[in-house]
Amino acid sequence: MEMDQEQPVRRNDIDFSFVIPAFNEESRIRSTLEQLANFLSEMPLSWEIIVVDDGSSDATSAVVSTCAETMESIKLESRPHKGKGGAVRHGMLTASGRYRFLCDADLAMPIQFLNAFIQNIQKDLDIVIGSRQRPGARRFNEPITRHVYGRVFNWIVRMLAVRGFQDTQCGFKCFRRDAGRQIFARQRIWRFSFDVELLWIARRLGYRVAEVPVTWVNDPSSRVHPLRDSLRMLVDLVRVRYNDLRGVYQFDEDSPV
Repeated sequence: MEMDQEQPVRRNDIDFSFVIPAFNEESRIRSTLEQLANFLSEMPLSWEIIVVDDGSSDATSAVVSTCAETMESIKLESRPHKGKGGAVRHGMLTASGRYRFLCDADLAMPIQFLNAFIQNIQKDLDIVIGSRQRPGARRFNEPITRHVYGRVFNWIVRMLAVRGFQDTQCGFKCFRRDAGRQIFARQRIWRFSFDVELLWIARRLGYRVAEVPVTWVNDPSSRVHPLRDSLRMLVDLVRVRYNDLRGVYQFDEDSPV
């Protein structure tokens, strides 16, 4: 198929690219970058952190730019506000790493859990996703209403879209370079349900996906509205199936797997 090259791929080949979508994150993005950079600096691998500012109206870009002045492996990408999914797509198609990691700006998953992703993606897998529901996972400070809406939504996802996943919405996912390019080039949904679309595309392309249990700490300032966003996501689930029926994703003989 003809690849949708929204952004040129960087030339310098490195081990890991960490993509952080950010919208009005000035109050916590510095802490996230410092924690992530300090953790990665202790590891024997090359890396970059790409922050995609999704049209923030606060000083997110300025804070990231200041951090980049002292840490050359931090890069800023700015774009008009379109939604988290669009920001993630932009970052993933801009990245150069052999492995590309999606990381939420709130760093709700303790940083040490990155080791599980790094170890698993370097095995015979194409995608590793974090799960707050697999045995061994732990959740803290989550309102009961958000948890209930999340489980209902996951049940609907398994009925209408992708089966076999206990948690499609955790904001920590890792992709091999080729899988990432093929999947994100096909992505068409910019809102929160883009995660389901990614897994739908991955399954249709035959990629190997594994869930790893994580600890997750709910941020009370999260912008996710359980009822409103769940309804929007249901609409997007229908869009995914409709897009597939119309051939939007271009699953054909030219697909890589």
